[in-house]
Amino acid sequence: MNNSSIGTPEQLRDPNYTPPLGKAIPLGIQHVLAMFVSNVTPAIIVAGAAGFGFGSNSPDFPNMIYMIQVSMVLAGIATLFQTIGFGPVGARLPIVQGTSFAFIPIMIPAVAGAGVAGMAGLMTGIVIGGIFHFFIGFFIGRIRHVLPPLVTGLIVLMIGLSLVKVGIEYAAGGVPLKGKPEFGSLLNWSVALVVILVTLMLKFFTRGMLSVAAVLLGLLAGYLYAFMLGMVNFAPVGKASWFMVPEPFKFGWEINWAIIIGMCLMAVVSAVETVGDVSGITKGGAGREATDKEVSGATFADGLGTAVSGLFGGLPNTSFSQNVGLISMTGVMSRHVVTMGAIFLILCGLVPKFGAVIASMPIMVLGGGVIIMFGMVAAAGVNILGDVKWNRRNMVIFAVSLSVGLGLQQAPEALQHLNSTLRVLLTSGLLPAAVLSIVLNILIPQELD
Repeated sequence: MNNSSIGTPEQLRDPNYTPPLGKAIPLGIQHVLAMFVSNVTPAIIVAGAAGFGFGSNSPDFPNMIYMIQVSMVLAGIATLFQTIGFGPVGARLPIVQGTSFAFIPIMIPAVAGAGVAGMAGLMTGIVIGGIFHFFIGFFIGRIRHVLPPLVTGLIVLMIGLSLVKVGIEYAAGGVPLKGKPEFGSLLNWSVALVVILVTLMLKFFTRGMLSVAAVLLGLLAGYLYAFMLGMVNFAPVGKASWFMVPEPFKFGWEINWAIIIGMCLMAVVSAVETVGDVSGITKGGAGREATDKEVSGATFADGLGTAVSGLFGGLPNTSFSQNVGLISMTGVMSRHVVTMGAIFLILCGLVPKFGAVIASMPIMVLGGGVIIMFGMVAAAGVNILGDVKWNRRNMVIFAVSLSVGLGLQQAPEALQHLNSTLRVLLTSGLLPAAVLSIVLNILIPQELD
């Protein structure tokens, strides 16, 4: 798209500029395409871990469709908090909000095998964690110094490493097929490989929206391939209604201190990620540093969006980094473009048949997509770690934190004598790695080499 047809260079750098509607609407939808798969995937993963997701044959399966729908609606609303804002809430920048992958390592052990009954404690933790996240906005500037690239890179790397197992299991057929001959069959893997190959071809051999939406189009190709193999069941689509209104306290309310503590600790990580995204947007789109007001406003919106999401049965929200890159690529800084994308996302979320179509997707299709996405999360962590000076001090901090975090995640039975709250927090792997790296970074002197 020719930028000169959208506005002058000065207008394109102005967050308050509104391009012509004929250009603004496609640009807004492009933002939705860039984040769409990442936004609905956490809901599918958490529902699967709880026991009412893909292949479970659970009577509670419609709850997964609800969670997919709410993921879209609440991401759109949280995005409006950022782009339009009110009072101190919102950066008034083109920030796209969506369901966060970072919280998945905390959420999976919290709901594993618990069914719908396990969702009440999770949603309560999300609401309280969101409120805690909101209040971080008052002092976010004061804690940035304790989270250098060594710490943030390790945390992002740990998020990716903790999730890659999920992608492989999905590609092989999912947890319901484990222990059965069908698990890991060549047929299942062929579906996942179609998604991976189409995604890579589009990403690196095309330009524009085809490249931006490569993962989404790869999933559609895998979906079509699975349909040709007779692996798609459209029965849920016919049963789904045409319109849905999100329900407050959909899954109830239950205090679970392990989840609440985990969500509050992860809120700090999410807040720092948002600060980085705000800085990336202002540097890439406007060629300037983010103001303190923009940083705090973005953090307020982050926390409020998460709290509202949990209230209606959705998962934690955060700013989406892939959309930061999209702004740098298009050169369009208008927050109103993203507002239009948010409205489109909300409209999609209010139609349950849309979510039912997504839910009819065979799990192997999703597996191909998340293998790429989760690998990219880990790669992003490695990229951040590239800014670290690898002296003896930093190598020791990294080594100890990674060993403890990854080790506890892979051998959770090592903590069987701890109470349930500590066990959930520590076996996530992510939190012990994050806390260790922060504490060691503060305590070990910089002069050590």
